[in-house]
Amino acid sequence: MRQIINHFTDNDAYTFSCQYYVLQKYPRAEVEYTFFDRNHTQYPKGFAALLQEQVDMMPNVVITDEEIAFMQQRMYYLPQWYFTFLKGYRFDPAEVMIAEDEEGKLSITIRGKWYSAIMWEMPLLSIISELMHELLGDIKSYQPDLEYERAKEKTREILQNGLVLSDMGTRRRLSFNHHDRVTKAMKEVSDQGGYEDETGFHHWTGLFVGTSNVYLAMKHDLKPIGTMSHQIIEFEENVSGIFECNFNVMRKFSDVYDGDNGTYLYDCFGDKVFFNNLSKRMAMMFTGLRVDSGVEEEQTEKIIEKYKSLGIDPATKQVIYSNGLNIRRAIEIHKYVNGRVQDSYGMGTFLTCDVTNCKPMNIVIKLTKCRITERREWHDCVKLSCDKGKTLGNPEKCAYLLKQIG
Repeated sequence: MRQIINHFTDNDAYTFSCQYYVLQKYPRAEVEYTFFDRNHTQYPKGFAALLQEQVDMMPNVVITDEEIAFMQQRMYYLPQWYFTFLKGYRFDPAEVMIAEDEEGKLSITIRGKWYSAIMWEMPLLSIISELMHELLGDIKSYQPDLEYERAKEKTREILQNGLVLSDMGTRRRLSFNHHDRVTKAMKEVSDQGGYEDETGFHHWTGLFVGTSNVYLAMKHDLKPIGTMSHQIIEFEENVSGIFECNFNVMRKFSDVYDGDNGTYLYDCFGDKVFFNNLSKRMAMMFTGLRVDSGVEEEQTEKIIEKYKSLGIDPATKQVIYSNGLNIRRAIEIHKYVNGRVQDSYGMGTFLTCDVTNCKPMNIVIKLTKCRITERREWHDCVKLSCDKGKTLGNPEKCAYLLKQIG
């Protein structure tokens, strides 16, 4: 079958910022990732073999000078030596173990040095999604012109309603081509600056700020969006304990990036643990927070209350909402926030797999085991989240930590 991933930076920006963090703080760490299908999909017979075929092609995907030049310009917080490292990086298929049982359940484990294994999450998820849509006939029945117009219409609605939005749809997209087409449509509408009707020209009140996909950001001259992922906090829980892991990640991330800290993803162990950890210094140093679980209105009030308690004006801080949003829900949140924080929105599946007669997948790859060096013992990594449906990892450890949190 044709190769699905053809560009090294067809990956999310946070993969690179997290990889550099790992190289700086835990260069000897080893990890294990596990694939989870929240829809319990029954995969067709032979799917594992087709997936393995794609994995075996990945060593041929290497970074280009053009990609490096773009990252140096737009991801300025990454140092020169890191790009030398990327030029020598090769995907290692031996790190990926794939199996499929008689009932069609797909099992995937990734194990290796953290700085290396970290690169597999996005390529594997986007391969699985595109491969499945190919086998289901969704790509064959795809109507490019229709979907391009639908993407433009969505963008108009987003920008007319004052939403500041970025694309975060790499992992569960219909296909690379559709993702590319959606990004192009959004950029085209955004560049128009507004719309005209019988009363005159009206400037957009919203903003399309960019995409998490580094390659598509380069292709369409957009900002690559992304700071960090849950795995950094999952790992740190085994180093610092649940009640200190958020503070220590914030401190270490700040050390690595020297103040270019971006947005903190705070819900790995629920909001209670995080807000107890959030000091004024760290609240000032990070540009804002990302809401990826829980009820957005409730989380907004907790964020505002916490900033106020630290003597910080919430209106000076960014809050990114990214929990499975569509446009209607984003508009509801935007109206609720009402300028009290600088709200922006990350949309994924609704942009890159909301296609006529197509059911999106609900798949993730999460860190499930780690050890600080090759000489240390392995520990379970879990994610509790503010949504029970997003809790992942060893059930006994999850129950133990939840009891500790109270």
